[in-house]
Amino acid sequence: MFSRVLLRFSHVRRIGLGLAGALLIATSALAQGSFPTQTIRIVNAFPPGGPSDIASRLLAEKMRLALKQSVVVENKAGAGGNIAAAEVAKAPADGYTILSGIDTTFTVNPAIYPQMPFALQDLKPLIVMASSGLLVGAHPGVGAKSLADLIGRAKEQPINFSSGSNGSPGHLAAAILVDSTGAKITHVPYKGNSPAVLAVLGGEVQAGVLATPGMLPHVQAGKITALAVTSRARSPLAPDVPTTAEAGFKELEVEVLYLMMVPSSTPEPVMMVLRKAVQDALAQPDVQAQLGKLDMFTESLVGVEAQQRIAKQAQRFGRVIKATGMKID
Repeated sequence: MFSRVLLRFSHVRRIGLGLAGALLIATSALAQGSFPTQTIRIVNAFPPGGPSDIASRLLAEKMRLALKQSVVVENKAGAGGNIAAAEVAKAPADGYTILSGIDTTFTVNPAIYPQMPFALQDLKPLIVMASSGLLVGAHPGVGAKSLADLIGRAKEQPINFSSGSNGSPGHLAAAILVDSTGAKITHVPYKGNSPAVLAVLGGEVQAGVLATPGMLPHVQAGKITALAVTSRARSPLAPDVPTTAEAGFKELEVEVLYLMMVPSSTPEPVMMVLRKAVQDALAQPDVQAQLGKLDMFTESLVGVEAQQRIAKQAQRFGRVIKATGMKID
């Protein structure tokens, strides 16, 4: 279902006279080098200070320099990205309003929220900027020395897992763990990655699957035990921690996609200008270094490749959600 819905991003919507006229105007304006002529607004779907917000602000500054126009970031957090996505979906399709967030807004939320405040077909990908894994960490009191240890204990009796919110990558990862291993997991959502990490640190929950940068200082202090990362490759921030595949659980591999979306009727010439600015920024060594510090791997996928990557995530996650009954807690 989800792949079919998301693949609508690749379908050309029926273009009426009004849209055709807008496209003609946009193409003419671009030919004269007049786009952009006003401030570009990036609506970030998460609170200030998190990986998505930091990456958005880093790229906004590079876009400002490339486009010679102001680019501002506004945070509209809540409902797993739905609030920000709804705002951008309703914005004029002129390239001046961009959504920055993660794929779960489109690959998970439609299956777990009773109602969505926007239609998936009203947004399309501008670019998949980067991907990132998560860190599986446990409170030392659990006594787990490896991922196999933790899963073995969770098969014997339920273990509480924290995540940053309902529908978050950590929530999804916990559901995948249940689906693929039969472990008994109780999901405990928090309002953001930081409080979810503190819950593991303080023993409120026994474990969590959370963003690596937030967990790492406590791992280094010996207050959280790092068991595995869910990315395809080891994290540059924690090179001694094995991947889930290396730990013997490849099926637990989960990556978060950081993406930018625009209203679906945004003219292609406008998208070309925006795409180039973002792709050029992502190719810069200082940007890649900064993203690396956020545990992100540069992807820079556009067009069909971006659509297919999102659709593949949606297909996999949709099956897991159905199998586990994952829902808003």
